[in-house]
Amino acid sequence: MISVVLADDHVVVRTGIKMLLDADLDLDVVAEAAEGTEAYSLVARYKPDVLLLDISMPPGQSGLIACEKTAKDFRDTKVVILTMFAEPEYLLYTLRGGAAGYVLKNSTPEQLRQAVHDVANGGSYIHPTMVELLAKHATSGSNDPSIQQLSSRELEILQLIARGHTNKEISKMMFLAVKTVEAHRSKIYKKLHLKTRADAVDYALRHKLLDL
Repeated sequence: MISVVLADDHVVVRTGIKMLLDADLDLDVVAEAAEGTEAYSLVARYKPDVLLLDISMPPGQSGLIACEKTAKDFRDTKVVILTMFAEPEYLLYTLRGGAAGYVLKNSTPEQLRQAVHDVANGGSYIHPTMVELLAKHATSGSNDPSIQQLSSRELEILQLIARGHTNKEISKMMFLAVKTVEAHRSKIYKKLHLKTRADAVDYALRHKLLDL
């Protein structure tokens, strides 16, 4: 029996996914989470074989950070990202963060269940659409600085900057000191060659970060 913790901030989505997984008698959803911190805590409690994790969850507790922390602290739990974002950079970003699988939310039930089985058995799974896009991405080339240079924390802060939040607001949302946010902001701008908030907004729009 493969144990699974399911994390998505939408109850209806979680319910639907759980029904799909429960249709496989070899899969057992042992717990559900609505945000990243809760997902991490449930992994610590249940030690599941697989954490099925959405990227898009509240700032400061996102799937990106939960993925990295889980992969680092609980090596026996494999992380499968479940997302609507068919973007090669997000795939590469999450794989770098320790994810073993990347499944799109328009996958078939069979593909979703196959992904869970594959990673639980020590393999990996990348949605077929992403494999094709990744091949194109590898040969396209770009002068645009990649978001893969950013840590998960920096990526979240960039999103919040682009949404118009001040350093003080971000510090409260992410439970960080204002000076820490300022330091992250400086590093983000340097890594991505940004100078102003307008540059940050433009970058975020081009990379579809405001939907994350």
